[in-house]
Parts: sequence; C-alpha cells; structure tokens
Amino acid sequence: MKQSGIERRIADLIEPVIKDKGYDLVCLSLMGQELQIMAENPQTRNLGVDDCALLSREISTILEVEDPIKGHYRLEVSSPGIDRPLVKLQDFADFVDQEAKIEISPPLEGQKRFRGFLRGIEKKNEDDEILLETDTGMVHLSFHAIEKAKLVLTSKLLKKKISKEEDLITNEHQIEN
Repeated sequence: MKQSGIERRIADLIEPVIKDKGYDLVCLSLMGQELQIMAENPQTRNLGVDDCALLSREISTILEVEDPIKGHYRLEVSSPGIDRPLVKLQDFADFVDQEAKIEISPPLEGQKRFRGFLRGIEKKNEDDEILLETDTGMVHLSFHAIEKAKLVLTSKLLKKKISKEEDLITNEHQIEN
C-alpha cells in the first residue's frame, strides 16, 4: 500500500516503539485529522484492547514530542481484524487459499479491481507477483502495483481464525502445566 510523505514520516517515528513493545505495525492511514494505526502481535496476528491502550499511550507521547501532524488530530489504534488489510508481501503468503479483494494501479488489461483466492507468490524478474485465482482464471498481479488489498470475511476465514486461537489457548495451557 502506498503511503503519503507524512504517513511515511509518522511510520518511521512510531514503528521502532511498536517493535520495542513486541508488536508489528500493519498499516497506518491519515485521513484529514484522523490517524488510524493497525498493529498486531506477530504470534497471534491480533491485538487485544489492553495492547491497543498501551500502544496508544506510547504513540501519543512520540507524536506530542515530534509533532508531525499540524493541529488537533484523533488517534485510533486497533487490531487489523479478521478481514484485515494485506500490506506486506508476507501477508499474501500467510493467507494463501483465503479470499481477497485487490485494487491495482495501473490497471491490468483495463481492470483495476480483482476478487479471488490467493494462490501464492512468484518471483518474476525484479518483481514479486501475487497469484490470484478469480472466476475468470489465474491472474498475476505485481506486488508493487497494489494500491489496496484486504481479506474477504468468509466462514472459511472465521474457522481458520477460531482454530488458530484454540491452538494458542492449548499451547498456553500446556506451557502453564
């Protein structure tokens, strides 16, 4: 996903703090005077309410000192959610076989929006291509052309999420015993 100059500056300021607390920055978006930040725990690919509050306090402190946003703004820190945005190349690999919506620029054969199942990543020359199986066949989308991508909320995705959370609970229980 492409970022504006101010978004890149904010990401550069806050990402070290987010990493230091054990989380990953998924994405951020500045729309008007609203700064939305999505972060996750790399083990769970989620972020709890307490985690959001902790990161919000830490990020607020940095932004108050550095002051990259002129005037008043509203800060929102959240988990990426189940129908999460796909931002990093690894996201497309991690969610193979899941349904996704992808927007690209420039268009591919006149088409800008695609919906289908993620089938993997291929290296082509100097670029990585996302393989997306659509109703009309397999499409190869340049990773660098992706403007926006997100998972589609489906029962399959919900089952995967529930299964992963059950595995984490089981593993935590085994560690405690």
